[in-house]
Amino acid sequence: MSITKITIKNMNNLRMHNPPHPGEVLRKLCFEPLGLSVTKAAKALDVSRSTLSNLLHGRTGISPEMAMRLSIAFDTTAESWMNQQVQYDLWKASQRRRKFHVTRLSNGERAAA
Repeated sequence: MSITKITIKNMNNLRMHNPPHPGEVLRKLCFEPLGLSVTKAAKALDVSRSTLSNLLHGRTGISPEMAMRLSIAFDTTAESWMNQQVQYDLWKASQRRRKFHVTRLSNGERAAA
């Protein structure tokens, strides 16, 4: 198992305070060690250069389709990429939680999910 795979898998078991954008993880754990250019990786992933660049710079998130592409290219799992995206998105949303104008609808008991 590669170091990249182990590191990404371990990151998904932890709930982080201010987790990095998945594009940053991709850049540091996959691109930099392999010396990949955006152009070369975009071609290998069969996506446009701008799509990949936007992800690497945190302007877009990882979609389920991109997660599948990354899992194939880097021998990881799509779930690991999606988990990183969800953790990042939840943390970002939690930073705005006080701005939500939501009325509690339950009586305090947890509903079965």
